[in-house]
Amino acid sequence: MSLAIVNARLLDPASDYDGPGAVLVEDGVITLVEHGGAPIRGEQIIDAGGLCLAPGLIDIRVRTGEPGSEPKETLKSASLASAAGGVTTIVVQPDTDPAVDDPAMVDFIQRRGAALGLVNVRAAGAATKGRGGSRMAEIGLMHEAGALYFTDGDNVIADSRVLSRVMSYATAFNALIACRPADPWLSEGAVATSGELATRLGLPSAPAIAERLQLERDLALVEQTGVRFLVDQISTEAALEVLARARARGLEVAASVSINHLCFNEVDIGDYRTFYRLDPPLRPESDRQALIEAVRDGLIEAITSAHAPAPAEDKRRPFAEAAPGAVGLETLLPAALTLHHEEGIDLLDVLRPLTEGPASLLGLEAGRLAPGAPADLVLFDPGAPVIVDADALRSKSKNSPFDGRRLQGRVARTVVAGRTVHAL
Repeated sequence: MSLAIVNARLLDPASDYDGPGAVLVEDGVITLVEHGGAPIRGEQIIDAGGLCLAPGLIDIRVRTGEPGSEPKETLKSASLASAAGGVTTIVVQPDTDPAVDDPAMVDFIQRRGAALGLVNVRAAGAATKGRGGSRMAEIGLMHEAGALYFTDGDNVIADSRVLSRVMSYATAFNALIACRPADPWLSEGAVATSGELATRLGLPSAPAIAERLQLERDLALVEQTGVRFLVDQISTEAALEVLARARARGLEVAASVSINHLCFNEVDIGDYRTFYRLDPPLRPESDRQALIEAVRDGLIEAITSAHAPAPAEDKRRPFAEAAPGAVGLETLLPAALTLHHEEGIDLLDVLRPLTEGPASLLGLEAGRLAPGAPADLVLFDPGAPVIVDADALRSKSKNSPFDGRRLQGRVARTVVAGRTVHAL
């Protein structure tokens, strides 16, 4: 059945179009995009009523508990949360039990996601066996199985020789390698950023320079090997400066940032509020503002939810003992829209690192409103008020730092391959 979505405000960062229009979908693919008020017809017609229609969001950093820790999150609960949040593609991290470090595990994640019939579920493969940082994983076979990129997630590959081998091998497949920059010795045991606040609270902390030091090492290896590289979860102004210099030298380096580090700073820890216990830890306001400007300037290609579910028993503990991370699939869009409402960033520039940016980085056809693209779409009201209620989230874990916060931006409908997977 053909589907026409009419009377919409189209937002397409790939073409820089922001204006009235309509979209026709047939067999799960966009076949016509009409700018302006010209009518189009389909067997099924959805009148958007002037709401925004954009490519579905692509979240490249999602942790789940399946397999191994299903009480935290399953692929089904994560997919339901994604659909409710307008996220049509998720890339599952390899830190499962067992780790996603061979083609069979990549195949399991993607087949299981496809069987659910909700959103597109893709896998990131581990860069080293068991994410242990000592032996290279089966990158080539996982690449053939469909892994979109390779990373050890929050585990740092401290051995430069191992990381150099991973990068060199990945160049043969033009595969993307992602690393989170954090000097493992300076960061060991840290739960906060060094400074007056961490000292006053008596929290184990790490200096912000730990991120810059590790990034300098990683980029030196990138320059040596020529690998495509993603700086995973950049969080400090100093690291952004290193990234900009690497780009100026012609290195093929991209960067992602967590929505949490765009919306919160270290002061939000307050009186040991463990829902703000994140990894990397929250930074000073100056770093947050630098990250916002990097999004505005296009230095950052991807904004992620950094979805990391943790049950209440792992969060309601002393701050230093609490599990790091936060759920974020359902709150990603309204949280990102604060950059428009509060920081004045154009809507297209807010959506670009949520759609076209990650799609281009990972070589996906999605992330654009154009004939031939998958009909993965989100219809939303950017001004609708939302009060986040963590207990009402679809995720099995409820550890949201946005709990009780007033945001703007409500998802009215999520469409994946032409099928409605969520509607108000």
